Amino acid sequence: MTPLQREREIGLLAVCLSLALLASFGPSLAQSPHHHDFADQRLLWGIPCAMDVLSNLPFALWALVGGWALWGTRASGLSALSATSPHRGCAALFFAGLAITAVGSTWYHLQPNDAGLTLDRLGMVAAFAGLLGLAVADRVSARSGMVTAALVLLAGPLAVGVWAQTGNVLPWAVVQFGGMLLVVGLACFKPPHAGAGLPLGAIIAIYAVAKAFEMADHAIYDLTAHTVSGHSLKHIVASFAAWPVVRAMWPTGMSLRATKSGQNGPQTTKTKAVA
Repeated sequence: MTPLQREREIGLLAVCLSLALLASFGPSLAQSPHHHDFADQRLLWGIPCAMDVLSNLPFALWALVGGWALWGTRASGLSALSATSPHRGCAALFFAGLAITAVGSTWYHLQPNDAGLTLDRLGMVAAFAGLLGLAVADRVSARSGMVTAALVLLAGPLAVGVWAQTGNVLPWAVVQFGGMLLVVGLACFKPPHAGAGLPLGAIIAIYAVAKAFEMADHAIYDLTAHTVSGHSLKHIVASFAAWPVVRAMWPTGMSLRATKSGQNGPQTTKTKAVA
């Protein structure tokens, strides 16, 4: 543990305590009464709200790609991002969270209501926890990354429970938007260890575009002559937040190459790239 990492851990602790105080003692915030009124509610192929439902598929696909990247990292031990157990653990949590998000969001959009939204938000907690833990592990320290992921896994369901019981959405807003503000702050620092690091700027940009699509749900639906809504595009764009993580975790210098067929038939081998 270097002095720089200790300083960053103290700063991280101060930020987390501030967010916890805001979530606990901030003013009550009611959810919009129109939250479930999505623009595109068409029944297609027998699926209600079909486009908002089917646009969750990329989350599941990225989860599979992320799992493949982690398998390769475990096998080779090399990646652009530090391949320590905390990094792999947080990344695995993030990719698992994407798969859970795909299921939860699909369930919610089949029949948008508060009960489905509760499941949707609970599903997103794992992805948030993995991403924040990975960002903190990359910019602060491995141990603080694991602690951050654990705290989000605890705080997320508590925030969803508070909203479900009282209607106060502020704790959930702190988990989601406060977490992204933390990522923005971490993006201002270089990793304290050697390596390429996690491209947090790309993740922030993707998140911002996704939120813009979400806010312009009805406007985009009208602009595209009722072809696609902003919320459907939000799902697709948000799923690409996995790409910077996959790229950082992908095994360095490793590729899959099919060799020419010989007497024993075609073979696929893992080879090191030649510089």
